[in-house]
Amino acid sequence: MLQSIQAAPHGLGLADLLALHPEWARRSAQRVLNSWLAQGRIAAQGQGRARRYRAGSPEGQGAVMGLAGPDGVVGERFLRGLALSADSRDVLAYVDQPLELRRPVGYQRDFLESYQPNKSWYLSDSLRRQLHQMGRTSAIAAPAGTYSRAILNRLLIDLSWASSHLEGNTYSRLDTRDLIERGKVAQGKAAIETQMILNHKTAIEMLVDNADRAALDRYTLMNLHSALAENLLPNPADEGRLRCHAVDISQSVYRPLSTPQLIDEMLDALLHKVNLIGDSFEQSFFLMVHLPYLQPFADINKRTSRLAANLPLFRANLCPLTFLDVPEQAYSCAMLGVYEMTRIELLRDLYVWAYERSCHEYLALRQELAEPDPLRLSWRDFIRQVIREVVQNPDEDPLHRIRKATAQSVPEHERDNVQALLIEELRRLHVGVLARYGLRPSEFSMWRAAHPD
Repeated sequence: MLQSIQAAPHGLGLADLLALHPEWARRSAQRVLNSWLAQGRIAAQGQGRARRYRAGSPEGQGAVMGLAGPDGVVGERFLRGLALSADSRDVLAYVDQPLELRRPVGYQRDFLESYQPNKSWYLSDSLRRQLHQMGRTSAIAAPAGTYSRAILNRLLIDLSWASSHLEGNTYSRLDTRDLIERGKVAQGKAAIETQMILNHKTAIEMLVDNADRAALDRYTLMNLHSALAENLLPNPADEGRLRCHAVDISQSVYRPLSTPQLIDEMLDALLHKVNLIGDSFEQSFFLMVHLPYLQPFADINKRTSRLAANLPLFRANLCPLTFLDVPEQAYSCAMLGVYEMTRIELLRDLYVWAYERSCHEYLALRQELAEPDPLRLSWRDFIRQVIREVVQNPDEDPLHRIRKATAQSVPEHERDNVQALLIEELRRLHVGVLARYGLRPSEFSMWRAAHPD
């Protein structure tokens, strides 16, 4: 495919390339093209369907992807401004080698078993203090999940877009906002990309909605994977279930466990240890390391780990980790260091850099954010239940059902205010928030048809 691009004086579009190389899946081709763009081996002109790829500059043709210089700063092709430790440069130098020069390895049980919660630390004491200082919000003493609920609309867009982008998704941030807020599907995008964004939205809402009571256990993990995997796996039975077959890691010599009993055993050990960890950031980073390394699911392991890594931060009312501006190639190299070397240094440096970016992005938002409405917070579950019942019963008068529900469940001194909140929520209801109420678009359409005003 690279030779085809280099031989085309006027460049080739993605459709042209897929026609010339039908053995390539569209998503795989997009990943490789993005990788070559990052390396400087090719260049791109135009946007969307008009985008064409041509040969890159001569110096880019032989560029080694992202090797750090002696000053410890990764080259522009890897990630501008990321200062690496000497250990991280060692990891990067190894994973930058061609595949045939790297030694095939399997799952190393000792990597997990040797970790002792609150004694072994992936993040040093000074680094944890730095992260807590960066991520501290005004809601730090509020009930678990207060901050993530307050920024939910922004969080859904940022995290859905950035995490999907790391999987080669070509939706822009603006496209993602239109899809999440207005239900508008971007033109020229594959259905798999739209599904991926919507799955992220559902999964994030699930975590935020349950941040005050969700545990880092199998139930949460399986349901998180199920939400992210919906309609994306060849076998739907794999959604939310541990895999029972071998998997390969693309562009890696790492071979995960293939025995279901061992996968089951190591997942139990992983969850046991993560729940013993006392620090929110150490918990978060531990999940980003060990969930993908174990590969407990048939696919979508990294996506699951990125969202699961946010749950400790949601619970502690810390700034979220959105992965904004993290290049796919940088993240892939960092994960290869974990897979093939059981080395966490490169991923750790990337994690800290990415978290600082997230905090800067949310700094202005934190300053302007209004305090959550105490009444809305107190009656949150009740409001969602009533809204769901109203929509699921389109033949009934909404105001009658609202008055009946509040009369049965709300003390008289709060009844008028709760009714007003319910009416306000009902008026603001649109397709972009249906998952919050456990509603399907078809139910909402039927209700709107019955109550057009």
